[in-house]
Amino acid sequence: MRVIMYMAMTLNGMIAKRNDETPWLGPEWKAYNAMVRKTKNIIVGRRTYAIMKEDNEFKRCGNPFTIVVSRRGGANDKNTIFASSPVEALSLLKDRGFKSALVGGGGKLDGSFMRAGLVDEVYMDIEPFLFGNGIRLFSDVEFAKRLRLVGTKMLSKDEIQLHYRVI
Repeated sequence: MRVIMYMAMTLNGMIAKRNDETPWLGPEWKAYNAMVRKTKNIIVGRRTYAIMKEDNEFKRCGNPFTIVVSRRGGANDKNTIFASSPVEALSLLKDRGFKSALVGGGGKLDGSFMRAGLVDEVYMDIEPFLFGNGIRLFSDVEFAKRLRLVGTKMLSKDEIQLHYRVI
Protein backbone atom coordinates (compact mmCIF):
# COMPACT_ATOMS: atom_id res chain seq x y z
CA MET A 1 0.00 0.00 0.00
CA ARG A 2 1.29 3.44 -0.94
CA VAL A 3 1.21 5.80 2.06
CA ILE A 4 1.04 9.52 1.30
CA MET A 5 1.45 12.25 3.90
CA TYR A 6 -0.16 15.53 2.86
CA MET A 7 0.25 18.61 5.01
CA ALA A 8 0.20 22.38 4.78
CA MET A 9 2.63 24.37 6.86
CA THR A 10 4.16 27.77 7.38
CA LEU A 11 7.64 28.43 6.06
CA ASN A 12 8.95 27.73 9.57
CA GLY A 13 7.22 24.34 9.92
CA MET A 14 3.99 25.09 11.80
CA ILE A 15 0.80 23.27 10.78
CA ALA A 16 -1.49 25.47 12.87
CA LYS A 17 -1.50 28.23 15.46
CA ARG A 18 -1.65 27.19 19.13
CA ASN A 19 -5.45 27.68 19.01
CA ASP A 20 -5.65 25.22 16.05
CA GLU A 21 -6.35 28.03 13.55
CA THR A 22 -5.09 27.35 10.02
CA PRO A 23 -5.45 30.59 8.05
CA TRP A 24 -4.38 29.00 4.77
CA LEU A 25 -5.36 30.47 1.45
CA GLY A 26 -8.07 28.91 -0.74
CA PRO A 27 -5.83 27.11 -3.27
CA GLU A 28 -4.28 24.96 -0.53
CA TRP A 29 -7.68 23.69 0.64
CA LYS A 30 -8.66 22.95 -2.96
CA ALA A 31 -5.48 20.89 -3.53
CA TYR A 32 -5.91 19.06 -0.20
CA ASN A 33 -9.55 18.23 -0.90
CA ALA A 34 -8.62 16.95 -4.37
CA MET A 35 -6.05 14.57 -2.86
CA VAL A 36 -8.55 13.28 -0.29
CA ARG A 37 -11.13 12.71 -3.06
CA LYS A 38 -8.50 10.85 -5.11
CA THR A 39 -7.51 8.43 -2.32
CA LYS A 40 -11.09 8.25 -0.94
CA ASN A 41 -9.66 7.91 2.59
CA ILE A 42 -7.86 9.88 5.25
CA ILE A 43 -6.00 8.99 8.44
CA VAL A 44 -6.04 11.64 11.16
CA GLY A 45 -5.36 11.96 14.86
CA ARG A 46 -8.10 12.50 17.43
CA ARG A 47 -7.62 16.29 17.65
CA THR A 48 -7.58 16.78 13.86
CA TYR A 49 -10.66 14.56 13.57
CA ALA A 50 -12.57 16.69 16.11
CA ILE A 51 -11.61 19.92 14.32
CA MET A 52 -12.52 18.58 10.87
CA LYS A 53 -15.81 17.18 12.12
CA GLU A 54 -16.78 20.44 13.83
CA ASP A 55 -15.89 22.47 10.72
CA ASN A 56 -17.73 20.04 8.39
CA GLU A 57 -14.48 19.42 6.47
CA PHE A 58 -15.24 15.76 5.76
CA LYS A 59 -18.25 16.72 3.65
CA ARG A 60 -16.15 19.30 1.74
CA CYS A 61 -13.59 16.65 0.80
CA GLY A 62 -16.11 14.06 -0.38
CA ASN A 63 -16.88 12.15 2.86
CA PRO A 64 -13.80 9.94 2.72
CA PHE A 65 -13.46 6.72 4.67
CA THR A 66 -11.77 7.99 7.83
CA ILE A 67 -9.43 6.26 10.26
CA VAL A 68 -8.81 8.07 13.55
CA VAL A 69 -5.64 6.96 15.31
CA SER A 70 -6.18 7.24 19.05
CA ARG A 71 -5.20 5.14 22.04
CA ARG A 72 -8.49 6.13 23.69
CA GLY A 73 -10.64 4.66 20.92
CA GLY A 74 -14.02 6.04 19.97
CA ALA A 75 -17.36 5.24 18.43
CA ASN A 76 -17.06 3.63 14.98
CA ASP A 77 -19.67 4.19 12.31
CA LYS A 78 -20.00 3.17 8.65
CA ASN A 79 -17.51 5.82 7.49
CA THR A 80 -15.22 6.29 10.52
CA ILE A 81 -13.16 3.73 12.40
CA PHE A 82 -10.83 4.25 15.35
CA ALA A 83 -7.45 2.49 15.35
CA SER A 84 -4.87 2.30 18.12
CA SER A 85 -1.76 2.64 15.92
CA PRO A 86 -0.55 3.64 12.46
CA VAL A 87 0.03 -0.05 11.57
CA GLU A 88 -3.54 -0.93 12.55
CA ALA A 89 -4.87 2.03 10.53
CA LEU A 90 -3.10 0.80 7.40
CA SER A 91 -4.28 -2.76 8.00
CA LEU A 92 -7.90 -1.56 8.22
CA LEU A 93 -7.55 0.27 4.89
CA LYS A 94 -5.90 -2.74 3.21
CA ASP A 95 -8.72 -4.98 4.44
CA ARG A 96 -11.18 -2.65 2.70
CA GLY A 97 -9.29 -2.78 -0.61
CA PHE A 98 -7.66 0.65 -0.62
CA LYS A 99 -4.43 0.85 -2.65
CA SER A 100 -3.29 4.20 -1.18
CA ALA A 101 -3.59 5.75 2.26
CA LEU A 102 -3.58 9.48 2.97
CA VAL A 103 -2.13 10.67 6.28
CA GLY A 104 -3.65 14.06 7.03
CA GLY A 105 -2.28 15.08 10.44
CA GLY A 106 -1.65 16.34 13.11
CA GLY A 107 1.85 16.60 14.45
CA LYS A 108 1.80 13.55 16.74
CA LEU A 109 0.29 11.34 14.06
CA ASP A 110 2.73 12.61 11.40
CA GLY A 111 5.65 11.86 13.71
CA SER A 112 4.41 8.38 14.55
CA PHE A 113 4.04 7.43 10.87
CA MET A 114 7.52 8.76 10.04
CA ARG A 115 9.16 7.11 13.04
CA ALA A 116 7.60 3.77 12.06
CA GLY A 117 8.93 4.11 8.49
CA LEU A 118 5.47 3.86 6.95
CA VAL A 119 5.43 6.93 4.64
CA ASP A 120 6.26 6.54 0.93
CA GLU A 121 5.51 10.06 -0.34
CA VAL A 122 5.15 13.52 1.17
CA TYR A 123 3.17 16.42 -0.26
CA MET A 124 3.92 19.67 1.52
CA ASP A 125 2.04 22.87 0.76
CA ILE A 126 4.15 25.82 1.93
CA GLU A 127 1.93 28.68 3.06
CA PRO A 128 2.98 32.36 3.10
CA PHE A 129 2.88 32.65 6.89
CA LEU A 130 5.27 32.55 9.84
CA PHE A 131 4.04 31.72 13.36
CA GLY A 132 6.27 32.38 16.36
CA ASN A 133 4.33 29.75 18.30
CA GLY A 134 2.24 26.98 16.93
CA ILE A 135 1.80 23.28 16.35
CA ARG A 136 4.84 21.82 14.65
CA LEU A 137 4.66 19.50 11.64
CA PHE A 138 6.20 16.71 13.71
CA SER A 139 5.82 16.47 17.46
CA ASP A 140 8.91 15.70 19.51
CA VAL A 141 9.81 12.32 18.05
CA GLU A 142 13.16 10.93 17.02
CA PHE A 143 13.55 9.97 13.36
CA ALA A 144 15.54 10.90 10.28
CA LYS A 145 14.44 10.36 6.67
CA ARG A 146 16.07 11.21 3.38
CA LEU A 147 13.78 12.52 0.64
CA ARG A 148 14.01 12.85 -3.12
CA LEU A 149 12.18 15.74 -4.80
CA VAL A 150 9.63 14.44 -7.31
CA GLY A 151 8.04 17.73 -8.28
CA THR A 152 6.94 21.25 -7.45
CA LYS A 153 3.72 23.05 -8.24
CA MET A 154 2.63 26.65 -7.76
CA LEU A 155 -0.77 26.65 -6.05
CA SER A 156 -0.97 30.44 -6.22
CA LYS A 157 1.46 33.34 -6.58
CA ASP A 158 2.32 32.89 -2.87
CA GLU A 159 1.87 29.13 -2.28
CA ILE A 160 4.00 26.24 -3.47
CA GLN A 161 3.50 22.50 -3.24
CA LEU A 162 6.52 20.23 -2.83
CA HIS A 163 6.23 16.53 -3.63
CA TYR A 164 8.87 14.18 -2.22
CA ARG A 165 9.47 10.44 -2.25
CA VAL A 166 10.88 8.93 0.95
CA ILE A 167 14.10 7.06 0.12
